[in-house]
Amino acid sequence: MTGTTTLLEARYRAVLRLLPAYYREQREEEMVEVFLGDTDRDLQDQSRPTLGEAASVAALALRARLGTAAAPRRYALLGSAVRLFALAAVLLQAAAAVADRALELTWTSTHGTFARDVFMSGFTGRGPVVATAEVAAWVLPLGWTVGYFALLRDRRRTARISVLLAALPTLWPFLAPFVTDFPPPEPAYATAAAAFAWLPALALCTACHRDAPPAELPVGTPGTVHLGCCVVMGASVVVLPAVADSVWAPTTCFVLGALGWLVRRGRRGRTAGGEGALALAVLGLLVLTLRVAAAYTWLDVSMPLPTAMVAGFAVQAAALLFLTAVLAVVGGRDLAAR
Repeated sequence: MTGTTTLLEARYRAVLRLLPAYYREQREEEMVEVFLGDTDRDLQDQSRPTLGEAASVAALALRARLGTAAAPRRYALLGSAVRLFALAAVLLQAAAAVADRALELTWTSTHGTFARDVFMSGFTGRGPVVATAEVAAWVLPLGWTVGYFALLRDRRRTARISVLLAALPTLWPFLAPFVTDFPPPEPAYATAAAAFAWLPALALCTACHRDAPPAELPVGTPGTVHLGCCVVMGASVVVLPAVADSVWAPTTCFVLGALGWLVRRGRRGRTAGGEGALALAVLGLLVLTLRVAAAYTWLDVSMPLPTAMVAGFAVQAAALLFLTAVLAVVGGRDLAAR
């Protein structure tokens, strides 16, 4: 641009500061020229960027920081780590949703009329609002599985819509007290459960953009890996039903999966792939938070907890803490070595 800088141009440049420095160096002048367009110079001191323009720049800034083809190394690594986190977390959610419903339907179909009545009572007899919410809470989490397979087939729009719908039921505990006579939820567990759903969903929506490389698993096929996670989760509940709560199965699956990832890395002697270890470390921290929050809810139970349940919760928490720390150290070392 030539001549005196107008107020509108200065405002556009201020908005463009949302972009990372490498991107501004390449495109700032071009973008300012496009934004100013045919706006009369005499009117540029009375104008300002529109909300839509600011939003588009903010979205572009997020994509540029999460790894485009021309991104510097640190942005490429950040984008890769966020995408791996989203893939691992969506897989965990997908397997948990399928395994939980498979176990519930199996129990219902094998325990006679009483079990069927108990199952149906969750959807009937409490008014249309609660019934709709309960049906949605049972059906929508299956969207994690749709999102998982769509992501690995590079159907990114389908994956984004599916995981956002799948995460919606975690908001119901916060909304229910305003539209029903339900009491407020236990804040720690409800918040942890919402974070466990929405952080992966938002990571997928932001990092798996059109300029990002396709998602792929480090080992196995999508169906085999998903089935394996479902089997591990289901078996963990069947083998130890006395200690299984709502987060027992996904926690067990994560612990075994993270151990398998570390063993596989150790055997291959790889120094690359630090972003994978960091992605698992962040996911481990989320699972640990959920594990502790779920255990905390049992403190309100009047009767003492069985020793086996307390021991199971403690073992899982200790394993998560240890694995999260190891993954963080491994990831940091691998990145430093690259």
